[in-house]
Amino acid sequence: MAVLLVLVPLAMLGSRRIAQTLTALATDSEHLKRLDFSQEPHQTNSMLYEIQALGDAQYVMHGAIQNRTEELKASQDKLAQLVDNGIRLSREQNRTLLLHHVLFGAREIAQCAAATLFLKTEHNTLVFAQRTSEDPLPSFEIPLFDAEGKPNNHFVVVNVANTNTSVIVDDVYAETRFDMSGTKKFSEDSGFRTVSMLTVPLSPREGEVIGVIQLLNALDPKTGAVIPFPQDLIGFVEALAAQSAVAIENQNLIEAQKLLMDALIKLIAGAIDAKSPYTGGHCERVPELGLMLAEAATAQTSGPLASFKFETEDEWREFRIGAWLHDCGKVTTPEYVVDKACKLETIYNRIHEVRMRFEVLLRDARIAQLQALAIGTDAQEAQAAFDTRLAQLLDDFAFVAECNLGGEYMAPEKVQRLQQIAQQTWLRHFDDRAGLAHEELKRHTDAPAALPATELLLSDKAHHIIPRTSKAVMDPKWKFKVNIPEHQYNYGEVYNLSVSRGTLTEEERFKINEHVMQSLMMLEQLPLPKNMRRVPEYAGTHHETLIGTGYPRKLGADELSVPMRIMAIADIFEALTASDRPYKKAKTLSESIKILSFFKKDKHIDGDLFDLFLTSGIYLRYAEKYLLPGQIDVVDISEFI
Repeated sequence: MAVLLVLVPLAMLGSRRIAQTLTALATDSEHLKRLDFSQEPHQTNSMLYEIQALGDAQYVMHGAIQNRTEELKASQDKLAQLVDNGIRLSREQNRTLLLHHVLFGAREIAQCAAATLFLKTEHNTLVFAQRTSEDPLPSFEIPLFDAEGKPNNHFVVVNVANTNTSVIVDDVYAETRFDMSGTKKFSEDSGFRTVSMLTVPLSPREGEVIGVIQLLNALDPKTGAVIPFPQDLIGFVEALAAQSAVAIENQNLIEAQKLLMDALIKLIAGAIDAKSPYTGGHCERVPELGLMLAEAATAQTSGPLASFKFETEDEWREFRIGAWLHDCGKVTTPEYVVDKACKLETIYNRIHEVRMRFEVLLRDARIAQLQALAIGTDAQEAQAAFDTRLAQLLDDFAFVAECNLGGEYMAPEKVQRLQQIAQQTWLRHFDDRAGLAHEELKRHTDAPAALPATELLLSDKAHHIIPRTSKAVMDPKWKFKVNIPEHQYNYGEVYNLSVSRGTLTEEERFKINEHVMQSLMMLEQLPLPKNMRRVPEYAGTHHETLIGTGYPRKLGADELSVPMRIMAIADIFEALTASDRPYKKAKTLSESIKILSFFKKDKHIDGDLFDLFLTSGIYLRYAEKYLLPGQIDVVDISEFI
């Protein structure tokens, strides 16, 4: 009876323990279903084999599922990092920041201590592009091939670049496949001891490598100890490297497009230079001066220009391109018009023709003298008549030649004398249509005169008129507000010599002014990207004024932005100070500033920018770089501010 009384409590106690164990196992099972690993699973200690076996199995399964879950989460985290990295790479436009994202993204996904990015050059070398450490980048390049053209594959980064295959090195100091002397020396010099290494190629497309990422010292995520790079990591790093390669390649293509565009722009300026050296320097100097003034305006923190800023590199580049292209329309302007130094100049200076006619008249005077002697006229009388005619011809030609230079104002009395001289006649004995090209012959619409034909010494003839054929500038869509001459050109001799100021006729002046219209027509038809849309307005408004009297669109102050106003000042000042124009003498610095101040007074240029141009010293810096020493004199800017 006593034994029975003892066994019953023991049986009851065993049942309770079994119940408690089963309850704990059930609780662990529920945690496992929810993948909740916040608590350690219970370890069973049951006398019943079945319960103990069940507990042990559940404990092992818990550990296995926990490990697989952690591995899955790590993979998901890496995939999320890849997605995030791809988004960042696709959005980044700054090359330095892009390379930073590439390198630090690789280090993050690989969970390693350091990384280095190498980029392949066009001459088959690798250069150090960026490091995660702040150590200065080595300046030397690593050749992919030796002097005999054989691959330098004994270096890890070269091997990866040449074979487009990733390489893992578990222990640098035990490595026998590759020459690790450079890595060991770096470890000694920097104090950063490299042990494990993963090197992957940057390959934007099959068979092409543009660089290499080298990852150093994989770290145990739990202990932080240096470990070899796991094999299952390679796929993630290669995926990131492929993303990065595409992003870098896209940036390379964009940069190449920019370089090509800049080269084409300078090619256009070079074409203008080739047409006329007198304007080629202008195309180069105006952008320089414009950028100097734009930089000074951007630096203002107070005053009327404080709100103006070029915030991004794209804005600077847009302005720079507009400045370079501001005279691109001059490719359509004949150089003999741009360079016209004399009134009778076309392809050549026609004063030589006129002089020959005077020679003919002088010969006729000598013949008349000899004929007078032959019929018995007194020799002294005949000589006196010849001398009088000679003096008249010399004086008349000197006057015509002076008119041709265009240096003096052609007063009405001068025009009248020119017209009187023009009425003198000479005899033409040869056909004036023989040897003419088809187009020129078409302009001779009158009937040929009987030979010998009497010709005026100076004349305005029908064939001197070149009709206007192109009427594109008249199209209302361009919104040009200009008076367009009836004819394209008028080569009339009296007409040209009668030009009151300078050497250009109305038609030629329009042709020169038309270059701005041609610039706008060219540029506004280009499919410019969004960040270049203002190039036409920067390039085509430097002849506008603040009071709407400029050309070609007669814009007013409210329609002219600060960059457009800068271009006007740069264009005018360069033209005033240029020493390579055939039609004028170079002005001194003080003369140019004074004339520019008149433009300010008449509201043709922006007064605030003109004042900044002087107070910032830009005028002097520009002069020291581009003006002749004899042009640079003292300027008292207080007179003009």
